[in-house]
Amino acid sequence: MDGYTLIHDPNAATKTSVNEYKNALEKGLDELKIATMKKILITLLNGDALPDLLMHIIRFVMPSRNKELKRLLYFYWEVCPKLDEHGKMRHEMILVCNSIQRDLQHPNEYIRGSTLKYLTKLKEPELLETLVPNVRQCLEHRHAYVRKNAIFAIYSIYKVSDHLSPDTDELIYRFLYDESDSVCKRNAFVCLGDLNRTAALQYIQDNIEVIETLDSLLQLAFLEFIRKDSVENPSLKQQYTQLVTEIIESASSNVVIYEAATTLTTLTTNQQSILLVGQKFVNLAIKESNNNVKIITLDRINQLHKDHPGVLQDLSLEILRVLSSQDIDVRKKALEVTLKFVTNRNVEDIVKLLKNELQRTASINEDKTSEYRQLLINAIHQLAIKFVEVATNVVDLLLESLGDLNTSSAYEVITFVKEVIEKFPKLREAIVTKLIEVLPVIKSGKVFRGSLWIIGEYSLEEKLIQDSWKYIRSSIGEVPILASEKRAAEGTHKESEEEHEHSEKSKKGPVVLPDGTYATENALTAEVSSSTDDDEKPPIRKLILSGDFYLGAVLASTLVKLVLRLQRLKTQPKFLNALKAEALLIMVSILRVGESQYVTKMIDEDSADRILSYIRLLNDEEDAEIIERGFLEDTKEAFKSQIETMELEKSELEAKDFNEHVEQIDDSIVFRQFDKDASKSKSSNIDDITLASGNDLKKENLSSRLNKILQLTGFSDPIYAEAFVKVHQYDVVLDVLLVNQTTNTLRNLSVEFATLGDLKVVDKPATANIGPHGFYKLQTTVKVTSADTGVIFGNIVYDGQHSDDSTIVILNDVHVDIMDYIKPATCTESQFRKMWNEFEWENKITIKSQITSLKEYLEELLKGTNMNCLTPGAVIGEECQFLSANLYSRSSFGEDALANLCIEKQTDGPIIGHVRIRSKGQGLALSLGDRVASISRKAKTADAVKV
Repeated sequence: MDGYTLIHDPNAATKTSVNEYKNALEKGLDELKIATMKKILITLLNGDALPDLLMHIIRFVMPSRNKELKRLLYFYWEVCPKLDEHGKMRHEMILVCNSIQRDLQHPNEYIRGSTLKYLTKLKEPELLETLVPNVRQCLEHRHAYVRKNAIFAIYSIYKVSDHLSPDTDELIYRFLYDESDSVCKRNAFVCLGDLNRTAALQYIQDNIEVIETLDSLLQLAFLEFIRKDSVENPSLKQQYTQLVTEIIESASSNVVIYEAATTLTTLTTNQQSILLVGQKFVNLAIKESNNNVKIITLDRINQLHKDHPGVLQDLSLEILRVLSSQDIDVRKKALEVTLKFVTNRNVEDIVKLLKNELQRTASINEDKTSEYRQLLINAIHQLAIKFVEVATNVVDLLLESLGDLNTSSAYEVITFVKEVIEKFPKLREAIVTKLIEVLPVIKSGKVFRGSLWIIGEYSLEEKLIQDSWKYIRSSIGEVPILASEKRAAEGTHKESEEEHEHSEKSKKGPVVLPDGTYATENALTAEVSSSTDDDEKPPIRKLILSGDFYLGAVLASTLVKLVLRLQRLKTQPKFLNALKAEALLIMVSILRVGESQYVTKMIDEDSADRILSYIRLLNDEEDAEIIERGFLEDTKEAFKSQIETMELEKSELEAKDFNEHVEQIDDSIVFRQFDKDASKSKSSNIDDITLASGNDLKKENLSSRLNKILQLTGFSDPIYAEAFVKVHQYDVVLDVLLVNQTTNTLRNLSVEFATLGDLKVVDKPATANIGPHGFYKLQTTVKVTSADTGVIFGNIVYDGQHSDDSTIVILNDVHVDIMDYIKPATCTESQFRKMWNEFEWENKITIKSQITSLKEYLEELLKGTNMNCLTPGAVIGEECQFLSANLYSRSSFGEDALANLCIEKQTDGPIIGHVRIRSKGQGLALSLGDRVASISRKAKTADAVKV
């Protein structure tokens, strides 16, 4: 029995007697004996020694040739009591020794090998003494399976009592030179290294010249010995370094290379050796086919870079060769590691490689290609922010790839360009020029909005404004839009009427074939003229006609900014007035077509109001200075402050992470196990030694424990039950107390639990007998697999006066609180919007709360739902009567929960509004909705006291 075995007796009430075991063993059937032996082993491991069974097992089980029964028999020899009540060896064990001796001489090599394996667990010298000659004889057996187990058996015997085989180290040393099997040699060297260090060193010395020809198992054993011995004998580190270096350079096994490289990092800090280790790790990450090995090796490279900064910088391009792997996690890890190696010397080469990789994937339609492109874009983004010298080339590349990217990736690029153009003023003209060039390939309204914002804010020269205006004008098409669309529709209608008349004139009647039958016409070959020319329409015009009036509002804002910019640049009045008139015509045209029948959906009130306000502002000459400052300066300042805030938050997070992991060099070392005040320390863990001794220093608060006790049955029921509910990370444990309230013994009493929802009862409580007015405790575990609302219900069943009569007591339901599994979390705005669009389940809760302030309601909501507010400054003072905020949380099972809060405080009235909750699954949305509804019902009153 290798390792550990957890034993559970399924039914403690039906305990088998020793006589029943004896009767079962005396039966002739092997199947019954196997079942009985399993029961005996369970009983033994649960603490009942069953000493009277030993002779019966020797008589009726030991002679059997059944292999399953023999395997169980060796399990029994391992755990059975071998000493009598006086502490002396039982006489029956002589018979056992004789049986083991016969098995050690058995002609079947597998019986010999399994017997030798059992001897490694036998710790009684009196039993082992007679077996030593047979074990030594097995070292010369023809089969390697016997020899490899004989090595460990003789080693174990020496460790139990060295006088039983005093020359074990010499025996193993000679065995190493005579043995040819690789596994046997590995086992022998491992044992020799522990028994005789000098002999092990001598064997390594003898094999240095042929070390590259040795089997990989023996090479691994050498490396393990070197790792241990170098700690105890630091003076040999230099020789060991040379030896391990030779193994690394000559080994053909990837496992040996990995272990040798890991060993070398513990032996030396020499830069050449560390560089060699890094190269070998990189080669493994490239050549190894197993993705898990790739990730582990990349982690090793990352750790090596942390321990020896600057040494592995030349390997950055080599690491990027791992990108040839198809696994997205491997690619992500390779990019993450490479970005830490980038310096001013190699950044251009890395960016060039990433650009080539991005262009290569443009025409590939494999799974997760878009996600991989997103990783590449993010990597390039980080490099451009960190290294100014590559920002221009990077931005050009990303802008060129806008047409190939999906909407989310393209929007990420535009967001990145906005950040770069604000941080690097010298690049603004080049970026805006390039953006105008690539705008024709953009298809998404979301990306158009970001692009137009950049053009409106950073077109600072007259030539750029003119180029921008030309593109905008061409992308809108003929204006007024309504009149041109109306003409196009009428023209199409006339053409269709003319074609219809022509077909009526040309078609006199059905066509008659020479044989007198009517001709048939295939619908697939009939020519149908299509009047749809949507693909020929300019991009912005097409999006506006399809109902994207938010884009129309952003376009109107951009036109206002361009006109005001020209006004500030003292452009000629004739030219300025012409552009102003054209801008007004475009904005009015958008408004008119938005209220017509030629659009997919009517213009929304918000967009219409915005465009109308822009028209008024453009004609307002009284407040021209204020308007100009608001459009040309205030918006840019707001974006600048937003970028600065993001940078500040990022630096604060890095500083916080650093402070959490840094320790002062003169800080005292605290061993928590020996600290009496461990329960009061930051770790808030209870002293391990106190726990082990059973004396808990930090007593649990009795009132908090009482709050978690749930009554399962009534006081008038024949059996009273209550449960203490303990919630762990992924399961719920019920400690149930049962009280027999009758004067009779309740026989074969069992508690049966069932669940509703994503819960599963892991173990069934054992059956028990409870005496009159007796107490009985049991425990059951319920596994939780999601944060949905779950219910545990069940009943108690016990036998009545007659054997066929039983009584059932129904238990109260136990509701699992989902708040124990939901934790506040954070995500970026783009991630929130992406999840909001993807999640299909939405629960909208109408709010009417008597809480006095919006801030207080938000705090109550965050506290009651365990959500985190993602909107900075959601509540600014108490003078504002409206509140809108995004909330986010994540369950222990990886489930995301999003919420959008929109509320207002009525004058001398309640807070009204709604909360929209979205999640991937229905259960989480409904559960959080119930929680929100219960919070909204709270009134600002004094807490009621339970009596």
